[in-house]
Amino acid sequence: MSAPLHKARPAGQGRALPDTQQGMRRRNLSRVMHTVQDEGPLSRAAVASRIGLTRAAVSTLVDELIRAGLLEELGPERPGRVGRPGSALAVSGRGPAGIGAEVGVDHLAVCAVDLRGEVRARAVRHVPNRGRSPEPVLGELAGLIDRVVAEAEGEGLWPAGLAVAVPGLVARDARTVVRAPNLGWLDTDLGPLLPGKLPLTVANEANFGALAELWLGVDTPRDFLHVSAEIGIGAAVVVDGRVLHGNRGFAGELGHVPVWPDGPPCACGGRGCLEQYAGEDAVLRAAGLESGEDRVGLLAGRAEQGDAAVRRALHDAGTALGIALTGAVNLLDPENVVLGGALSGLSPWLLPSLRSELARRTAGRPCPVSVSALGPEGPLLGAAHSVVRGVLDDPAAVAERG
Repeated sequence: MSAPLHKARPAGQGRALPDTQQGMRRRNLSRVMHTVQDEGPLSRAAVASRIGLTRAAVSTLVDELIRAGLLEELGPERPGRVGRPGSALAVSGRGPAGIGAEVGVDHLAVCAVDLRGEVRARAVRHVPNRGRSPEPVLGELAGLIDRVVAEAEGEGLWPAGLAVAVPGLVARDARTVVRAPNLGWLDTDLGPLLPGKLPLTVANEANFGALAELWLGVDTPRDFLHVSAEIGIGAAVVVDGRVLHGNRGFAGELGHVPVWPDGPPCACGGRGCLEQYAGEDAVLRAAGLESGEDRVGLLAGRAEQGDAAVRRALHDAGTALGIALTGAVNLLDPENVVLGGALSGLSPWLLPSLRSELARRTAGRPCPVSVSALGPEGPLLGAAHSVVRGVLDDPAAVAERG
């Protein structure tokens, strides 16, 4: 699978660089990288025109990025341009790569994405992780990471960092899983349990899914609510192109918003949470089906065949989603709600009741609800692309480390 980075980066996504001569140089290196990545191939003159620097200044920056292996020259620009043709520049297909990983309730996945946004290596293992201790799960994940890194290195890439998506609450240190109810993990620092040489970032899977939607989606607004699901249900709030993390980093726990407070007990310790009505297992129970490996495929197949029990269960799940989303929509007033993850595959049967509930309960005009084209791939792609964005935002740091 290949998913090119094609959208301009959201303002403020990268870390702030100091307002010094060295900081200015680093910012200009980033501007060159983003310009070539978004619009290339481009000549030095074209880059200079777009970012407002002199050709000489851009040429110096470009030479530095070529030496670092971040840009490459493709040869003379295509004929038909006025004047002497310049050498076309492109983001390198060799060099740094972002390694993304995902810990799911019933799977592990890893991929390597190059600076062009192309997935160059991938490994997936279907394994039940619920109730397993972190050590064996992360040991298996580390094995997949080693395999993907080796495959990427065989194509001339090297890992610039590792980002891991998890179905749980992650502390602000971006390493510690504070609580993952559907895995049974508490206060788990992933750092010592994963390959130690790679810079590590850990985040909630819904947050990475939202970033993937922001960076890779088509016409994605800068203010939206991203909802994704498998066993559990997570959400991410994006405001002005930034993920809202909250005071402790726990913002977006939509799956544990009570829909009916006296409802069935939830793994989080509460009762009547959305997860108990719209999570995959909950829908299967309501439809009278046994859980298997491809839960979404089973539900979608039965719904397409007109199975009344499945369609009723999905209708009720959509209603529960609409009720839970009402509070968030009324409070935050997003431009859009985006359904991702497993929910995207069930959207034909969820959306009617979800939209109806939102329209009935929200103030003003109903909030639009759309379906992510990334589907279940969102969190994994968002994780890998977050590393790539870090390279584009501060290429000097990667060059120095390399």
